[in-house]
Amino acid sequence: MTRLVLLAGVLVALVGCAQVGIGNVNLFGGQSDLERTWFKAIVALPPAPGEEVNIATLDRADIAHHVARVAPGRRLPVVVYLHGCTGIGNYDFLRRLARTGMIVIAPDSMARKFRPLQCRPLSKTGGYNLFVYDFRLAEVSFAVHQLQRSDWADPDRLFLIGASEGAVAAALYRGDAFRARIIAQWTCHGAPLVRGIGAPPETPILAVVKANDPWYDPTRTVAQRGDCGVFMQGRPGARSIVTAGNGHDVFTDPVLVQEMMSFLDRFRR
Repeated sequence: MTRLVLLAGVLVALVGCAQVGIGNVNLFGGQSDLERTWFKAIVALPPAPGEEVNIATLDRADIAHHVARVAPGRRLPVVVYLHGCTGIGNYDFLRRLARTGMIVIAPDSMARKFRPLQCRPLSKTGGYNLFVYDFRLAEVSFAVHQLQRSDWADPDRLFLIGASEGAVAAALYRGDAFRARIIAQWTCHGAPLVRGIGAPPETPILAVVKANDPWYDPTRTVAQRGDCGVFMQGRPGARSIVTAGNGHDVFTDPVLVQEMMSFLDRFRR
């Protein structure tokens, strides 16, 4: 009986490992859901002189070869961009980041085989399927793991930018791998599961949100009593910008985009 129990335990452990994958290997073949978010990521690479920024999926982009061509013998700064609740967008912003000499990688959370929405775009409400926030934090950890194994990413110049749902993960991720972070289109308020900032106190943070963002209307949303600024006490490198205006998308506002670019520029050199 003891042997049977032990064997059963080993089988359960093997099945668990097979489901999540071990490194880049899945015992039953193919990629795990977490791996798919990285290997199906969108990548924007710094252009060579006279070229435009090329955007491709990570599994088709030979990043090491490209970096060796545009910056031989150097490691480049990397931005990990976390998209919102409906998928990757803001391609113009990703291209603009890449033109400054940074590699931009946007893990695709929607590449998971099991990936329900935690928001309802038509009603501009969120907070459904709360386990999705755990998905996003795991995606950040896996991205860091992959970048630390690369020979083209500068480990001292990794940056994290999150938009909306992705900004929740950018705010809450507790690791210290990122030199600076941007929290866009999120207030840092809400249910205990998503409230606050988990980044180390010494990590510089810029939070940007519009004052009349319809997703955070206080008449329809629980505990929306301010912005990320109320959580920045004791964080000397942190700043929260609440700008007048309607709408959710801060990436269409040239002033806010310039604020974000200037913030990154201070730390990427």
